[in-house]
Amino acid sequence: MAEPIGIVTAKDALLAAAGRLREADIPSARLDAEVLLAHVLGVRREYLYAHPERRLSFNEYERYQAVLEQRLTRLPVAYITGKKEFMSLEFTVDQHVLIPRPETEVLVEEVISRVRPCGGAFLPLANPMIIADIGTGSGAIAVSIAWFVEDAQVIATDISGDALDVARANARKHNLGHRIKFLQGDLLAPLADEGLEHRLTAVVSNPPYLSRRAMASVTPEVALEPKSALFGGEAGLDFSFAILEQARPYLVPDGFVALEVGYDQAEAVASFAKEELGYGKVEVIRDLAGIERVVIAGQ
Repeated sequence: MAEPIGIVTAKDALLAAAGRLREADIPSARLDAEVLLAHVLGVRREYLYAHPERRLSFNEYERYQAVLEQRLTRLPVAYITGKKEFMSLEFTVDQHVLIPRPETEVLVEEVISRVRPCGGAFLPLANPMIIADIGTGSGAIAVSIAWFVEDAQVIATDISGDALDVARANARKHNLGHRIKFLQGDLLAPLADEGLEHRLTAVVSNPPYLSRRAMASVTPEVALEPKSALFGGEAGLDFSFAILEQARPYLVPDGFVALEVGYDQAEAVASFAKEELGYGKVEVIRDLAGIERVVIAGQ
């Protein structure tokens, strides 16, 4: 029997919610229950641990049940709450954009490490420093780079106007709108009229890289994210190859391309960059799970 509305505690509400989600085979049932309750109450998750006796009002209880119903449809938690943390920054997200993933932080960290004065071997000598984020989506990569590399100007492109609206909102949210220029169009095509030939320190992207086979087996949650941000062609390599090819005329002499790739794609992308396009310095970076996640191709 359900707890009487108006007197249920946070602890009991969480137990019941986690049970419902678990019965529906929802991954991370307890975590999702906590995140959603914290969202409804307008508190951090830590508050729920410190105050398990906190009683939900009638309206809070009703709102909590409503967001749980959304989650039971397999709608991702980030779309329900409208936000996602990335690089310790909070980003607004909706169903027009891909939800930022922790593994993409590896990509951003690698770019930052190479463009800071104490960075790696690919440190470019460009003034001003201009970095392009291709297929920006929520703007998580562009905003994070602008946040952590204070002397960089960032250009962010996306084919979706709706996605660019979200990205612009995130730039404003972090007071970085003046340092990020947003351009609509396919991959690097919007850069053509910007006078950027041989001026980009880096071209960075988390492009669509799921193959047709991978798309057929995604989770119900991933299936609700924009297909255009996921599907990378038959083998999942179309966009990675295109970005590598299109980027070369825009890079400074010591510039580089940084791409996130699928778990089994690094070798193919690295080989294409080096053997087919003639990039001189190609590195593969593993994520925390040991997966070859990022390809860096330098001039």
